[in-house]
Amino acid sequence: AALQIHCCLISGNPRLLTLLEKGAKRGNAEAFAELYKKIYENMYRFALYTLRNTADAEDMVSEAVTDAFANIGRLRSEKAFQSWIFRILSNKCKNKLREYTRKEEELSDEVMESCGKEGPEDAAIVRKIFFELADDERLIIGMHLFCGYRTREIAEILGMNENTVRSRESRGLKKMAGKMEVCR
Repeated sequence: AALQIHCCLISGNPRLLTLLEKGAKRGNAEAFAELYKKIYENMYRFALYTLRNTADAEDMVSEAVTDAFANIGRLRSEKAFQSWIFRILSNKCKNKLREYTRKEEELSDEVMESCGKEGPEDAAIVRKIFFELADDERLIIGMHLFCGYRTREIAEILGMNENTVRSRESRGLKKMAGKMEVCR
């Protein structure tokens, strides 16, 4: 039965996807695992881009999945599974980045002056600015840029109108560009 479920999921059977989501919400580990298989690569890509460390990215995905399974009963709507687990992952990565910054010195004047140059300092600044965005902007931009989802797909996953997704992504990117200009 699990193989049949997996094959149908790959072919995009929305009715079966709904059954898996409902099963996962009820705590069915097999249904949860099938949903996880569908989005693992995108979760890992998001975490890896954000953290730039393979071991930490794997750990954050693992922690996000563990937390999601442990708290699946809190999921309000089965349809929100994918956006919910990405929010958990986003928060895990944000917390890990805070750990990184605690270990490093605050951004010095020298680093701020180097914003105009490419290098690890710029990458750190972009990540910092990225995580200053509102949760929905960060999630939409991350799903688009790091995971390769299209606007329509993001809208379906998050239960939003496509125009809302485009608007929030545009607003978030403009905020990031404005903050980067301050550094130049």
